[in-house]
Amino acid sequence: MEDKTVEAMDVIELTRALGKKIQQEEVYLQYQIAKQNADNDPDLQRIISVFDEKRTALSEEGEKDDAEKNTAKIQQLSREMRRAYGEIMSNQSMICYNEAKENYDVLMNRISAIIQKSFSGEDPETADYSASCSGSCATCGGCG
Repeated sequence: MEDKTVEAMDVIELTRALGKKIQQEEVYLQYQIAKQNADNDPDLQRIISVFDEKRTALSEEGEKDDAEKNTAKIQQLSREMRRAYGEIMSNQSMICYNEAKENYDVLMNRISAIIQKSFSGEDPETADYSASCSGSCATCGGCG
């Protein structure tokens, strides 16, 4: 027999309760802390700005007519952008953020899959997310 509290709730109320429970999960809390730490890390934010500036400059240079393009400048901007990207990805705040985001995404994908599969008529008790990522983003239609 089901809990009387659950029986009295409609599906929207249950979803809101799920949302509250999600926001209490350790994975969610760790992600929020890691995101805040990354947002507040001045070194990380500085190098992200440098990366964005290089990417914009590279894009602008690449959009020029062939006669106006400066190949040496494109190569230099490309090297500088790769260097900035490497610094971003080796920053401790970014490393922690990426780890927390990966765990957060797994939880979100599992929850979404269970709900979607339940809508499709699958058994909610056995429905779950199964990763099918090949590791290549080139041909991917998106994660989840």
